[in-house]
Amino acid sequence: MAINLVKGQRVEIGLQKLGVGLGWDPNPNASSHDYDLDASAFMIGQDSQVPNENFFVFYGNQESPDGAVKSSGDDRTGGNSDGDDETLEVDLGRLDPRIDQIVFTVSIYEAELRRQNFGQVRNSFIRIYNALTNEELCKYELEEDFSIETALEFGRLYKRNDSWKFEAMGAAAQNGLDGLVKKYARAFSS
Repeated sequence: MAINLVKGQRVEIGLQKLGVGLGWDPNPNASSHDYDLDASAFMIGQDSQVPNENFFVFYGNQESPDGAVKSSGDDRTGGNSDGDDETLEVDLGRLDPRIDQIVFTVSIYEAELRRQNFGQVRNSFIRIYNALTNEELCKYELEEDFSIETALEFGRLYKRNDSWKFEAMGAAAQNGLDGLVKKYARAFSS
């Protein structure tokens, strides 16, 4: 039975191969443009930074160099109203030993140009499921109203005492995807 998480709640994962599904529904009356939200994964080490830019998995780099994280690709409309809009596959058995956490984020593509923000998006969620059976383990539904934010940290996988856990974060990120890159990939951002 799946666990419904609240912000800040943590659960032990106990799987090697898992899927991370992210979903959202755009408000059809809020903008004349499609809502192109992008799921990303920052694979970070003990210094809270990605070891190199290839450990930032997003629409422009759909697989990490160790093959541990793979993106399903870019859904440019958010039109899947009854399921995941974008997914990431994670194989913890293939994970580079330098990585001790993976932060999952969602950002709005061209948010400023299109005048879009998360206040115009509803039913946002992140869920963790068994990649082999598709059984859902846990789900975090974003309840807050992020009326000006254009990027969010939805959740993270992290390793403690040789065990992997998931934390529901629901944290606003300043300055969109660029702000997240500057936070987790300072050495590689311009």
